[in-house]
Amino acid sequence: MAGTPATAALDKAGVAFTQHEYAYDPSAERIGIAAAEAMGVPASAVLKTIMARVDERPVCVILPSDREIAMKELARGLAAKAARMMTVEEAERFTAYKVGGVSPLGQKGRAEVVLDAGVDDEAAVFVNGGRRGLQLRLRAGDLAGATAAKRIAVAR
Repeated sequence: MAGTPATAALDKAGVAFTQHEYAYDPSAERIGIAAAEAMGVPASAVLKTIMARVDERPVCVILPSDREIAMKELARGLAAKAARMMTVEEAERFTAYKVGGVSPLGQKGRAEVVLDAGVDDEAAVFVNGGRRGLQLRLRAGDLAGATAAKRIAVAR
């Protein structure tokens, strides 16, 4: 299986992970939930990556795919006035990944990373591996460490 910038970032950080390919459905309404169904794992174990602007600075938010992001909580947690999602074009340009394959690891741009506080550090989770149809399984605590994530309750 070919590596991606995300797998290279985990290798460099010395984090153990496994790669899991699945049939990506470009028409899926909720990509993370579709990935969970395709892999036969709970949707809460598949984390989605949302690229946002918080007071216009880039922020990468990681939360369970079966939850939604509370933008007001994100802004409040980062002591900011406002938060909004990046457009598809902004996210792809900033990360160098295609939407549907955006990983919180190995992005081209440097963004502050927020991991939802409800994600258990000991839990095995899946995050996008940097291309559509590729998920990486690792411990949530290792993901937090590899991304230097701040823990903020942003899921609702």
